[in-house]
Order: sequence, then C-alpha cells, then structure tokens
Amino acid sequence: MEPLLDRLQGGRTMIGDGAWGTQLMERGLSAGQCPESFNLETPEALAEIAQQYLDAGAEILTTNTFGGSPLKLRDYGLDSETERVNRLAVEALRAVAGERAYISGSVGPTGKLLEPYGDTSRDEIYAAFERQIDALANAGADLICVETMIDLGEATAAIQAAKNVAPELPVVAAMTFDPTPRGFFTVMGVDIPAAVAGLLREGADVVGSNCGNGSETMVEVARGFKQCTDRPLIIQSNAGLPENRAGQVVYPETPEIMARRVEQLIELGVAIVGGCCGTTPDHIRAFRRCVNGRA
Repeated sequence: MEPLLDRLQGGRTMIGDGAWGTQLMERGLSAGQCPESFNLETPEALAEIAQQYLDAGAEILTTNTFGGSPLKLRDYGLDSETERVNRLAVEALRAVAGERAYISGSVGPTGKLLEPYGDTSRDEIYAAFERQIDALANAGADLICVETMIDLGEATAAIQAAKNVAPELPVVAAMTFDPTPRGFFTVMGVDIPAAVAGLLREGADVVGSNCGNGSETMVEVARGFKQCTDRPLIIQSNAGLPENRAGQVVYPETPEIMARRVEQLIELGVAIVGGCCGTTPDHIRAFRRCVNGRA
C-alpha cells in the first residue's frame, strides 16, 4: 500500500473504523472482563468485527489492544502475555484486510498516574509502551495510534517509545477533552494548544482527539486544532453521550446525525474521520457515503 503519510498528502479525508468495545460487548464481553482477552480466546470475533468495518468502507482498522500495555494487562494477570495479545490482534485484522486497509496499532492509557500525582515513574510508563509498541510493530502494524490520552506526559512517553522502537511507522496521537467555560481541557488540565505543541514536539505525525464527546462538540474541538496546526488531524467522536434507558446504555446519535457532522469535518480539512464509543459499521457506512459524495 501507499505509505499512510503520502496518502494523507492527497487531501482526501480517510475513513477509520468505529467502536470496538461496544462491538465486543455484543459478542459476549462482560463487565470487568479484559477486552484484550478476546485476542487470546476468541480471535474470530476480532475478524468478524474487522470484516464488518471493512465492508462498511473503513480504510484504517484498529487493533483490539487499547489496554495492551503490560501495566494495564497486569490488572488482569495477563502482563506475561503482552507480546501474544498484541501480535494476535494485528494478525487477526491482517488476515481479513490484507492490503485493503491500514492496520492501526492502538495504544491507550496504562491506567496509572505519573509521579508526582501518582506512584508510577515516567520510566516505567515508557518501558511499558516500548514493550507493547515493539510487539505491534513486529506483528506488522502499519501505524501506531496513541489514543484517549488525558495526561500529556503519558502521551509523549508513548510517542517517544514508538519513535524509538518503530521509527519507520507513522504515529497518530489523540487526546480526550472536556468542554469548560474557559475552553477545552483534558481532565489533567491540558488545553488544545498545549496538547498540539507537546505532541508535535515529540514527533507525532497526525494529531487530534477521540472519545469523550458527541459529534457536534468534536467539530468545535477540530476547529480548535485547526487554529494551532496545519498538520493532518484525526477526529473520532462518540455517538453522543451515553444514556441509561431501561437499564441499558444507549448512544443516541444515529448514523445520519453523525454524518452531518462528518460533512463539517471534511470542510475543515480533517484528514482522518472515524468513530469512538457507540459507533457501529452503519455509522462508518454513512461516513463513507459523505466522503464518496465529495469525491
């Protein structure tokens, strides 16, 4: 395939996939179960989800490794399986996609707080990311996606690890922001300008935001990023904020609602548009129609 960064230079918005967690829940993931255990026990579920997103028009497929660092896997007694968890996730997607889609190695937060706010050193965080990313790269991932970060220190540690162990792979870095009266900030107090400066300084090739917000708010987040950089942007919105309806968690934004926001993101020049929590293959199919209509 054409290198991802070359592809992005063409100016046409690329479509990522949607949520994995909610898709796994539909296939039996229970409360408190490690999502990455599916990689070891039921990789056919990963292949099924990947096939649905590929058929819907996704050009980038995300590995089920959001919690695949040894620090996070330790919570489930699976840290010794770090390499296998990450390798099997890549292999399951590659078997489905071949060269028809890029495989994005997902790297999420470790769940630990860095010193001085917590008891985990930056060196320990860095080593955990290095081990995970090395496994993803060796398995054949096409890019590394550092996502859903709220701590800039943790995000930059992950980027540094990626650049050191897999310098040939593009790095996408996305943080999660909350709207406040003073603008958008992460829970740890990082605003968009500080996030952009820090992520780019460490070598991120694509920056942006995912999770935490519905699509309308994420259009405003995208505008904030566009004011700070001309680098390629990624935006992956939730299908609205979750609601409890009759004891079930429901995400209220339909594919049609989200597709209208995708039109706005395309107009803003966002390079990669995908979905986060609550989004489905139907959402991605609607996103694809938007991009095809523009083409």
